[in-house]
Amino acid sequence: MPRKPQEWKLRTGRLLLGERTLISGVLNVTPDSLADGGRYLDPELAFDRALELAQQGADIVEIGAESVRQGSARISEAEELRRLVPVLKRLRGALSIPICVETYKAAVAEKAMAYGVEIIKDPSALIWEPDLAKVVVQHDAGLIIQHMRGKPDTWGKLPGLQDPAGSLITELKASVSRAVRQGLQPQRLVIDPGLGMGKRKEQNSEILRDLDRFADIPVPLQLSPTGKQFGTSPTMEMSLSMWTAAAVAAVLRGAFILRVHDVAALRPAILLADELVRG
Repeated sequence: MPRKPQEWKLRTGRLLLGERTLISGVLNVTPDSLADGGRYLDPELAFDRALELAQQGADIVEIGAESVRQGSARISEAEELRRLVPVLKRLRGALSIPICVETYKAAVAEKAMAYGVEIIKDPSALIWEPDLAKVVVQHDAGLIIQHMRGKPDTWGKLPGLQDPAGSLITELKASVSRAVRQGLQPQRLVIDPGLGMGKRKEQNSEILRDLDRFADIPVPLQLSPTGKQFGTSPTMEMSLSMWTAAAVAAVLRGAFILRVHDVAALRPAILLADELVRG
């Protein structure tokens, strides 16, 4: 599906979206990450990993200091900042690509942007702390609105969805409208359907299949395929090959940005998918 090139406005610059798929490399500075098992909780190791992601071809480095995996508990603002700030201090001025911080807390976003962060990603789609949008507006930053059903400690009890993509589109439209009403320009917004965040593996597959329908929301689309399960088989393990297939499908169905944990492994497939889109 062809993508119309457009500019994503950030604090001190802008990113061109649509000519190729941008890659956001994920860096978790949490003790309980499923992706890396807490490997980058040490600020020095996190710093080195951020540089490595950039060298491997990431266009954005996204840092998260609070886990939102299934069953995870919320942490305090102080604890989130304790994990996050030492990494941001070390990275300030060290990267030529923008840093995104994943947080739903307005105060954490405020502090992060004091260290040069260009993008905030809210995993709750402005539900948990709507005032987050005001902080983003004040700093002229970019905002990624990621969809989540319920909260991580309730995901296992959520009912199914008759039309997963349709439900997400309706709710993400409402979140985009909330952001715009608080003063955010649409050119500063990106949406993410939030695969796995309160969605079962079969629903993840349906959302991926129907990804082109999200073009009904007039802001660019990010997808986060890695670390997710899909409904390919009752016994299918999560694997790099499955995530590679999902990443390629996402590009072909209109994703502008892919948020991935293993940039080096997935980048060749993403480049190939871009060739297919252009050709």
